[in-house]
Amino acid sequence: MTSQVPPEYYKILEDLQAIDFVIVELTLYLDTHPGDKDAVQQYNLSIQQRKKIKKEFEERFGALTNFGYSYSQFPWEWKNAPWPWQV
Repeated sequence: MTSQVPPEYYKILEDLQAIDFVIVELTLYLDTHPGDKDAVQQYNLSIQQRKKIKKEFEERFGALTNFGYSYSQFPWEWKNAPWPWQV
């Protein structure tokens, strides 16, 4: 059984998914246009924005991933559902 999550959970998770989409698209573009300085700057800004969104999500709702990619609060809470892919 998963616990209820507030609407902000979904909003921040959606923001993270949207920026991930932008990053993937910019990566594909830059593979064929490596000299596009504006695109590189946009990519770097998007990475910076993603880190900010991820940090906000994890501070409010816990780790997005396990296996060493996210910090954990004490006590260990990775076992607590729902996990991002369950909502």
